[in-house]
Amino acid sequence: DMHDNLVLLDDRQHFLWCSAQNGYNHMYLYGMDGTMERALTAGAFELTAFYGLDEKNGKFYYQIASPGPLDRQLWEGDLNGGAARLLSPETGTAEAAFSPDFEYFTLEWSDANTPPVVTLRKRSGELVRTFTDNERVRKLREAYAFSKKEFFTFRPYPAAAEKDKNELMLNGWMIKPPYFDSTRQYPVLFDIYGGPGSQTVQNQYNGYVGTWHQMLAQKGYIIVSVDNRGTGGRGRDFKKCTQLQLGKLETEDQIAAARYLGSLPYVDAGRIGIWGWSFGGFLSTSCILKGNDVFKMAMAVAPVTNWKWYDSAYTERFMRTTKDNEAGYEENSPIHFIDRLHGNNYLVCHGTTDDNVHWQQTVEMINALIDAGKSFETLYYPNRNHGIYGYNATRHLFTKLTSFVMEKL
Repeated sequence: DMHDNLVLLDDRQHFLWCSAQNGYNHMYLYGMDGTMERALTAGAFELTAFYGLDEKNGKFYYQIASPGPLDRQLWEGDLNGGAARLLSPETGTAEAAFSPDFEYFTLEWSDANTPPVVTLRKRSGELVRTFTDNERVRKLREAYAFSKKEFFTFRPYPAAAEKDKNELMLNGWMIKPPYFDSTRQYPVLFDIYGGPGSQTVQNQYNGYVGTWHQMLAQKGYIIVSVDNRGTGGRGRDFKKCTQLQLGKLETEDQIAAARYLGSLPYVDAGRIGIWGWSFGGFLSTSCILKGNDVFKMAMAVAPVTNWKWYDSAYTERFMRTTKDNEAGYEENSPIHFIDRLHGNNYLVCHGTTDDNVHWQQTVEMINALIDAGKSFETLYYPNRNHGIYGYNATRHLFTKLTSFVMEKL
């Protein structure tokens, strides 16, 4: 793991350092000889952000995934071993920025169904002023009859013989159509990312793509997201189990999640689709190929299709080199499984000047699809980068995604 949570103390005899040596990411106090003197935070939860050390007062400030992996709390810790103090009692996601002397901080709080509230507070937590409460957005959500995002947890492999796999639990969220009728069956669209250490299933407001989700829900679709193995907030072992096989367990988990959703009485198991961007596009592509009996359609924006062509600083961190791990690269690159694509239910979009996931990834995939005689749809955005924005590009892209969902799902 890469981070910059290193703090050198003024006594020049100690430093603070973050690590997951006991299974979860925590902050530790070390002597300059490298001896760990004590843990400053501990427990079966992740330290997800470190905001800084106020050495004068012996306090430090941090964020943790608590009371569960979906939430984020802000805490004040004591450098000398005293009791820690919670600065954000509300359930949801709290993020902070501190003044240089740590006397004041801004607190941004939201949850899955509440737009961000941004306040200025004293070190004690006392409210100084509210910068924004997004009351207008709350009223608009009510006026447009937005559905609530609901969280769920499930066992993706209840019949597995292996104990660890059998007992595995995954988290997800679901947005149901307004006036949901449990006696009906609805189509489902998965929105996924699933990359190492990421989380899409978090108790935090998403006003960008989340608004698009609400529009699709009002058109009669259930929108779902699931955090597969390899994602963050649940400790070292859950995050690092995908090492050397990036995409294998992630794809298996999303396919298993679709099977679980398909077993629910209000889901039309024959109308389950999936979409994602970047790593999510890689995953949606893998799922339509390896899970072609479960997913009816897939959309991929700026996807990795061959791990050999993605940047080495990222890929080799998880996969090592092609020489060391040829099988890992071959078995988890979608381009090697195009024979499994059925029908004309795959859309791939890419910006031609993408400097993150190069356009080459999609071009090579399309060439292989053509060679194999497969049907698909594609859309290129000239001179657009990984984000595909500017000069109406975002609206154009999401208009296409919407029409593809309506036509294919």
